[in-house]
Amino acid sequence: MTKLPLNLLEKQIMGTAAKLAFKKLNPQTAASNPVMFVVLIGTFITAFFTLQHLFAGRSFGFELTTTLLLLFTVWFANFAESVAEARGRGQAASLRSAKRALKAHRLIKDCDEEVDADQLRKGDRIRVSQGEHIPADGEIVKGVATINESAVTGESAAVLREAGGDRCGVIGGTKLLTGEIEFVVTADPGHSFLDRMIGLVEGAKRQKTPNETALTVLLAALTMVFILVVITLPPMAGFMGAGLDYTMLIALLVCLIPTTIGGLLPAIGIAGMNRALAANVVAKSGKAVEVAGDIDTLLLDKTGTITFGDRQATRFLPVGNTIVEDLVSAAVLTSYEDPTPEGKSVLALADSGGYKVPERPSNADYIPFSAETRLSGISLADRTIYVKGASDTIQVWAEAHHIRVPNSLSALVKDVARNGGTPLVVASSNQILGVIALTDVIKPGVAERFARLRALGVRTVMVTGDNPITAGVIAAEAGVDDFIAEAKPEDKLALIRKEQAGGRLVAMVGDGTNDAPALAQADVGLAMNSGTQAAREAGNMVDLDSDPAKLLAMVEVGKQLLITRGALTTFSLANDVAKYFAIIPAVFAGALPAIAALDFMGLHSPVSAVLSALIFNALIIPALIPLALRGVKLRPMKAEQLLRNNMLVYGLGGVILPFVAIKGIDLLLSVVV
Repeated sequence: MTKLPLNLLEKQIMGTAAKLAFKKLNPQTAASNPVMFVVLIGTFITAFFTLQHLFAGRSFGFELTTTLLLLFTVWFANFAESVAEARGRGQAASLRSAKRALKAHRLIKDCDEEVDADQLRKGDRIRVSQGEHIPADGEIVKGVATINESAVTGESAAVLREAGGDRCGVIGGTKLLTGEIEFVVTADPGHSFLDRMIGLVEGAKRQKTPNETALTVLLAALTMVFILVVITLPPMAGFMGAGLDYTMLIALLVCLIPTTIGGLLPAIGIAGMNRALAANVVAKSGKAVEVAGDIDTLLLDKTGTITFGDRQATRFLPVGNTIVEDLVSAAVLTSYEDPTPEGKSVLALADSGGYKVPERPSNADYIPFSAETRLSGISLADRTIYVKGASDTIQVWAEAHHIRVPNSLSALVKDVARNGGTPLVVASSNQILGVIALTDVIKPGVAERFARLRALGVRTVMVTGDNPITAGVIAAEAGVDDFIAEAKPEDKLALIRKEQAGGRLVAMVGDGTNDAPALAQADVGLAMNSGTQAAREAGNMVDLDSDPAKLLAMVEVGKQLLITRGALTTFSLANDVAKYFAIIPAVFAGALPAIAALDFMGLHSPVSAVLSALIFNALIIPALIPLALRGVKLRPMKAEQLLRNNMLVYGLGGVILPFVAIKGIDLLLSVVV
């Protein structure tokens, strides 16, 4: 799909949002937001009074102005939500381009029949060859291939998928670049990953989160309180000799109810899900994003999350009287035909260290690594053998070849493990030469991110199958709060249940079928897109990039959502308090001298006071739309400090701003009118 320039794309989004905002003026749609529904009903009533005054030949300027201001208030509130939805629809359009009229080669009793992709059903077995598009979601049961998933993830780099592991999942609409695979369909039409993803980002299936529902109830209750307050004003005004018509009452009501947060609340929720999607994470519900912000404990696998997962050779450590050059030469010879990342890193370390290494032998026999021997190596033409492998494996091999094992080898191996490395022992036909230290390199910036989460009150626990010594070294370097070594899949589930029993919310990441129970048990389960169908179904978030470290970003997205909602709620309620003390004294000051002392703002007239408040009300919502969509900046701090800052910035600011703005608007109106 052609990528539009940013400014043109934004114009299209704004145009779509404007149209959606008008559609949301339908009373049936507006009823889902109690605060704005009251404003819409008030708009209809003041419009009726405007027409009534017009046909009666009476002055209708105040009524018409009030009607237009109320209409703008409702429209701006709808526009805030519509912008968020329009951005989601733009993302959905790009996803929908991945869904095309695809054909599938369905296997039935070894026969290959070509059918339309929408005829496929769960359990069908499909063959896909190089250059073809994958017609449906599934799990590979035969073959290995590289796949272009850019239509879904936006990442142009090809990914490897193969049968028999945790990276067997494929998505409909992606393209097979090399190889040939057979996979079993795991989703019926309309229930595929892309279908669910499109529905979520369009907002069509978005449900209010528990906190959002609770806040909506609170706002509805506050609105009812202000309705009761306004109903009591006419008899009070009559008693004091002040006149209040119905248009003035409706204007007062709209000024006093929490319209700011009422108008921005849906947009904040949708924008939170959009921010998650911008990070290439699909949240199956808005609740998952919100809960991520409340997480107390993060359960993190070491490999792929804290470390890169590919162990790299970092040191050559000779043993006994061996010189380091002999060790390096032997290590290089054993690694020329070693396709593993570890083998390649040995060659890279020798090259970067400036060692003189032997050329690749042309007439040697290579010893490939196997599960039975657990070592690899080379046999030269002169019958000299070089091997490398785990310490216990090489010691057994050495004893079988009557080679003495130096006493210092054990201490060297333990020293490497104690420093968080994995020792590979290198030996020749004659002697043990030394150790290659492999280190699972910690990802840059991980320690700083853990410190940031700790400042936000989140406890991090590393889970690894490594021995306690290695796990402890990596945990200390990464800066996690705790770790579990030699962990099995059931240990994750037990830890999650233990944390939850203590009243804490837990998040974890996984990609395998054995991770599914823990993903389902966790309050936030981030499944890898490349993983098994069981894992993707169990989690309530799916990472399209299959990057386990993405869970850290999701916690920050969730916290930003909660902080944004809290900040704007504080600001809106503070606005209401300020408007109450700014308008009510101005309305009654002329009729009741005792109240005149409270009219410290000295507004021009009751009508000017109400119109100034309505104009402020209408303008503050669009002014805050960028903040609602972008989110309040997340800073690492404790809850108490966050609350204090929130009250100072948004609470105090929400009280002061209306006084200043209403006074300024009143001065302008007094000049214009």
